[in-house]
Amino acid sequence: MASTCPNCGKKLHIWDVKAECSECGVSIPNYNWQERLEEDNIRAEKQFAVFNRTINRIAYSIYGTKLRIVRLILTFLPAIGFILPWAVVKSDATNFDLSIISFSGNKALIEFFSSFFGNIDLYITNMKLENFGGAVTLGVAGYILFVLSALFIVIAFFMNIIMCKHPKTKVTIVFDVLSIIASVAAVVCMVVSGNAAAEMTAYNFGDFPVINASASVSWGYFVAVVLLLVAMGVNIAVAKAPAKSDETLEEERLARKAEKEEKERQKAIEREKARAEADKLAKEEEAKKVAEAKAKLAAAKEKKSK
Repeated sequence: MASTCPNCGKKLHIWDVKAECSECGVSIPNYNWQERLEEDNIRAEKQFAVFNRTINRIAYSIYGTKLRIVRLILTFLPAIGFILPWAVVKSDATNFDLSIISFSGNKALIEFFSSFFGNIDLYITNMKLENFGGAVTLGVAGYILFVLSALFIVIAFFMNIIMCKHPKTKVTIVFDVLSIIASVAAVVCMVVSGNAAAEMTAYNFGDFPVINASASVSWGYFVAVVLLLVAMGVNIAVAKAPAKSDETLEEERLARKAEKEEKERQKAIEREKARAEADKLAKEEEAKKVAEAKAKLAAAKEKKSK
């Protein structure tokens, strides 16, 4: 409720519960309602314009140009690289792939997560015993960095939407670079982990036994890093390409809306024409049937009169 009467300015108290001001008698809730309604309309139009600009920007950022459509496709291609083996740790007991899943029966990210979160204390104890610098620590770091690399490339995609008001943003490129750096670090940690394991002869990676281990970079990493570099290259190209203004995007949206409405209007006209034609044919058919019936009736009367 207003603290003062909008008409005479009288101070209102908690006991002034009536809609009308006790001083001037004006209805406080309805005072100047037309002007307030106009203000609400203006406010709603501004909010709707902001909403339209945001939707325009999101759509333009994702698939507004051919280059951005290419970027959309290439953004998802690096996902293929994460199911390929980046590095392999082989041993006489358990083998490991630096990958989301393994197609060769080795332990991969899924098995590592299941083991790690199922018995995290065991991993921490083993890492403490090697002063957080041995094979177990490096192996855990390798898998974590592998996940970070995937996370950064996903964030890079969503940055296209989050930063849609800045179509030439370079934030996506930053996360692409971070993804590549994390991937290199993951592979290095995994390979060094295998080399460190070779000096230990035997140890437990959580609840997985490792004996006479060795590690190497796998072919899958080269495919993955190429896909990551291609995705980054497209983001660089998009950042350097010309971008449309909010005004241009709104004009294009209105033009598409007008075109759609015109098509719908034409379809409505065609439907009305078809309906009118059908009515006309139905009436003609009905008139024809009536005329035939009259003719038959007249013929019957004439025959009877003879």
